[in-house]
Amino acid sequence: MAKTAEKKKSKKSKKPGKMGGNVSSKLPGTELVAVEDKGWSIKGELALSCSCEVFCPCVVSLGASPPTHGYCQAWVGVRIDQGHKDGVPLSGVNMALMLDIPGRMGEGGWTAALYIDEGASAAQVSALEAIMSGAAGGTTGLFRLLIANFLGTKRVPVTYNVDGDVRTLQAGKAILGSIQPIKGARDGEPVSIQNSTYWMGPEIVVAKGLRSKVRDFGRVWTFDECSAEICSIDWKG
Repeated sequence: MAKTAEKKKSKKSKKPGKMGGNVSSKLPGTELVAVEDKGWSIKGELALSCSCEVFCPCVVSLGASPPTHGYCQAWVGVRIDQGHKDGVPLSGVNMALMLDIPGRMGEGGWTAALYIDEGASAAQVSALEAIMSGAAGGTTGLFRLLIANFLGTKRVPVTYNVDGDVRTLQAGKAILGSIQPIKGARDGEPVSIQNSTYWMGPEIVVAKGLRSKVRDFGRVWTFDECSAEICSIDWKG
C-alpha cells in the first residue's frame, strides 16, 4: 500500500484584542481606536457664547422660556476628541456654528451657518453637515425641525483652545471669542447646572464672555460680558 504523506500546515495565531472594522487615530499622537461601520458618535467639548444676559434661560427651561432680549444670537464651538459617522473618522476635527434664533429656542425658525476646519476631508465635511443639519438623526436630530434657514458651510481655519479655564474659539474671520467659567463657592469648582435633560448634555458649566464677536453674513454681534456655556458632549445617532 502506498503511504500518504501528511503535510503539516502552520497557522499563525491571532493576536488577542484585535478589533475589526476601520481604524482611525483618536487624536494625533495617541492610540488607535476602532471606528464603527454604521451610525454616528461625537465625544468632546462644546463652548457657547450668546447675547443673553446673566445666564441663558434656554438651558434651565429647556428652550421654553424666551431669551433675555426676546431673541438669541450665538456662536457655538465644538472640539471633537473622538467621533465617526458611517465609517468616516471625525476625531480631531473642530467646527463652529453661528445661530440666529428669533424667539424661544423650542419654537424654531433658526438661521444657522456651519464652519468646518479647512483641514477636514470632503467625506468629513459631508458627515458633519448631515449631523449638524439634523439629517443624521440622533442627538442633533431636532435641528431638522428647528433650523428654517441654513446659510451654508464654510471651510476655514477653526481653532478651539483651552488655556487654564478659558476657552477660545476662532473660525476664520467670522467668529472670535473667549469665555471663562464663573467661579463657585467651592475652590476650583465653577458654577454649573447638574442633572439636566438639556439636549447638549446633562452638566453645563455657567460661563461669561470675555471677548466675543461674530462678523459674517451681515451679522455684527458682540457678546462681551454676556452669557456663555461649556459642556462635555457625548452625542450619537
